[in-house]
Amino acid sequence: MCGIVGCINFNKEDVNKNLLTNMMDAIKHRGPNDNGQFIDNNIGLGFVRLSIIDLSSAGHQPMLSDDGDLVLTFNGEIYNYIELKEELEGLGYRFKTKTDSEVLLKSYQEWGERCLDKFNGMWAFIIYNTKTKEIFGARDRFGIKPFYYYKNRDKFIYASEIKAIKRALDEKLTINDEVVFNYLLFNRTDYNENTFYKEIKKLPHGHYFKIKNGEFKLTRWYNLKDKCNKEPIDSSDYLNKFTSSIKLRLRSDVPVGVCLSGGLDSSSIASIISKKLNQKDIHTFSAVYKKGQRGDESDFIDEMKPYLKNMHFITPTAQTLYKDLIDMVKYLDEPVPTTSIYAQYCVMKLAQKDVVVTLDGQGADEQLAGYHYFYGFYFKELLKSFSFIKLLSELYYYTSKHKSLFGLKSFIFFLLPDNLKTKLKSQSNHYIKEDFYNQNAKDNILAKELYGSGSLKNALINHFEYKLEHLLKWSDLNSMRFSIESRVPFLDYKLVEQTLSQPNDSYIKKGLTKYILREAMKNILPEKIRMRYDKLGFATPEDEWFREEFFKEYIVDILNNSSETFKRFIDTSKALQMYQKHLNKEINCSKEIWKWINLELWIRELER
Repeated sequence: MCGIVGCINFNKEDVNKNLLTNMMDAIKHRGPNDNGQFIDNNIGLGFVRLSIIDLSSAGHQPMLSDDGDLVLTFNGEIYNYIELKEELEGLGYRFKTKTDSEVLLKSYQEWGERCLDKFNGMWAFIIYNTKTKEIFGARDRFGIKPFYYYKNRDKFIYASEIKAIKRALDEKLTINDEVVFNYLLFNRTDYNENTFYKEIKKLPHGHYFKIKNGEFKLTRWYNLKDKCNKEPIDSSDYLNKFTSSIKLRLRSDVPVGVCLSGGLDSSSIASIISKKLNQKDIHTFSAVYKKGQRGDESDFIDEMKPYLKNMHFITPTAQTLYKDLIDMVKYLDEPVPTTSIYAQYCVMKLAQKDVVVTLDGQGADEQLAGYHYFYGFYFKELLKSFSFIKLLSELYYYTSKHKSLFGLKSFIFFLLPDNLKTKLKSQSNHYIKEDFYNQNAKDNILAKELYGSGSLKNALINHFEYKLEHLLKWSDLNSMRFSIESRVPFLDYKLVEQTLSQPNDSYIKKGLTKYILREAMKNILPEKIRMRYDKLGFATPEDEWFREEFFKEYIVDILNNSSETFKRFIDTSKALQMYQKHLNKEINCSKEIWKWINLELWIRELER
């Protein structure tokens, strides 16, 4: 829902109305239904609206409190707004609209910053107090909704997307080398407040800020690690909590659909909606490829056909990626490490024809140990705790079920010292320039924090801290590119806190991940999906795509004619050698190829 922009001039200069308009135009795709501005001398707030709840003009923003003292611009949804509205009415408040925006505003009036603890949803918002001239801004617990900002001694500029901030700046932006390094080496972005631009930060998830008299003060209001102390539950209770989360996220005055990959997570959402909530007319949207082609999930998606009436499909190809490349890079603002984001882009383009809201399975892997390298964390914990019989048992189940050494390799990798983890990663990415590597390899935050987790539970919590947000960012940008709101039922904070309070057997048991979810979905989800061992998500056959003749010409041209900035990071002669081996089918380095393409196109856009 929507996009927000704003400017606070610390030097007391009046905000330029045209500047706000220009920023809003940059993110018009986030809110094609309405827009508004509020300017009070040196403070300007802008808003573009995607109507989801209360489609009338009553949902217009910026929204003023009844007394006119407070001004709100809000991006997101407060799903429990009906319950909060009833609570506030019991305290004497009266409501003019049916919006969650008015509930948010009155909640802040009643409880101040403590209102954040009451919200179940996703949000990034600003509230301006016209009397005290104080700005209050906040972001949701896990970073589902974005909030970027630029700050210097003269001004504070913020927006839902970086492209809007760039519209407001005269200065040339520069590259954050550390972020590029972790992108190339670890395939990770959005692990802290930094972006690919040195000058642009993002408000960390679970934080709020206040601005008064030109002073910016940041405060953490939510820390997941402190909340994972609930009493464990069984699979039946888990199913009830998960179903409640889905039901809450179906609240909408516009059509809702499901992004269906064929995996356990999205199929669970669709099955609960169809079977437990009895909404068989729900729309689903899937990316499929040729039978047997990497990334094709059609055999699993077809298992859902008896339960769903409105299933829609799209087939991304090398040709469509080539055609959409510039548009996708432009709208994503920053480089991304995989073409799976393109599959999601295509699914959202498809969904735009039928729905305004989609439900997505993001967040399940991070709280239920869905990635196969989580086996490595578990094996490490069992070894450190001298649980040798349990370790041998789980090693046996893993190898017999998966016929893979990946979990064992991850186990060994996680046992290494931090500097060796970074060094080992660099050997497979030997195209990275040596000087660039040496300048950024020491004391790497990802090697130390994310991959240095001492237990499975800590690894899961650290994934919420250092890894999950880049997936949420891409989901937000891809969906809002096509004026769709993406909702994530697995990230109901009550469900997350409960899930991360479970014993390890709820995550990994007898060689299976997501054990409690699999148990909960018995007799609801088709067995072929419930008990599948592999994991793809919205994967693509990118290795084949990058062997197509037109892509071959394009990639060789990029590497031969890359910018000087690109060459500061990447040894193009080594990259060309790797690509030739890829063409010869000696290796599959498609993920690296994509990063080269994306990084160079982003640099060209930056340096235009």
